[in-house]
Amino acid sequence: MDTSRTPAHVLDRIVIATNAHDLDGLVSCFAADYRLSDPVHPARSFVGAAQVRRNWATMFEAVPDLRLEVEDRAVTDTGFWLEATQLGVRHDGVRIKARTVFIAKVGDGLIRSAHMYAAPVEEGGPGIDAVFAAMAGRVPS
Repeated sequence: MDTSRTPAHVLDRIVIATNAHDLDGLVSCFAADYRLSDPVHPARSFVGAAQVRRNWATMFEAVPDLRLEVEDRAVTDTGFWLEATQLGVRHDGVRIKARTVFIAKVGDGLIRSAHMYAAPVEEGGPGIDAVFAAMAGRVPS
């Protein structure tokens, strides 16, 4: 535990480690019993820094040029909020672009828990009227 690592320091370290593909540096930002909640996809929620390691080892191997571009951020005494875009090209040539909102609670210099909202960017697709009509069970006019 490093209480000198403020939430701002931890946030900066995550971005730097991700962009450097520094798996150990990234995982060192998370508590061993870290809890991630994905409210939109509850089955994707998990507990443990070991799962963070597995997730990012997979991404770093599959997307050799993966980078995280910070769109916005906010830091408090107890955590941070990060909005970012993940960009890169997988080994099979498929370009990825995903947006993430990550809301983290930090204690003793480590991320203790977080809520994450992440999805691939959909450049086209249905407009807002069609989306709300579908959610309401209606056909848009």
